Amino acid sequence: MGKFVIKEVKTGIKFDLKAGNGEVIATSEVYTTEAACRNGIESVQKNAPIAAVEDQTKEGYATEKNPKFEVYKDKAGEFRFRLTAKNGQIIATGEGYKSLAGCLNGIEFIKKNAPEADVVKAEA
Repeated sequence: MGKFVIKEVKTGIKFDLKAGNGEVIATSEVYTTEAACRNGIESVQKNAPIAAVEDQTKEGYATEKNPKFEVYKDKAGEFRFRLTAKNGQIIATGEGYKSLAGCLNGIEFIKKNAPEADVVKAEA
């Protein structure tokens, strides 16, 4: 079971979606208010379970409609994903994975666990 952890950073407030072992599976942009951050979490909870997976690492990949998980390779050659809402806005991004399978496992975790995940504030 995962949990969303809201935490303050120098420039505002963000969330991390963590697995049961404490590993960060996805992170958000930095929001200006806690209310906006909580809205971002709600958007992930609503969109993740219905989001298609668009594998941009494959040649000639099919473009999916939003919401979707976009899977891509970063400059370091690692697999990453970003979750976009229905309006196309990025609402969460993944860590770098060495393998495509690992990246897809991270997406499956979010699809399965985000809707029921607890929301907690980080200890200061």
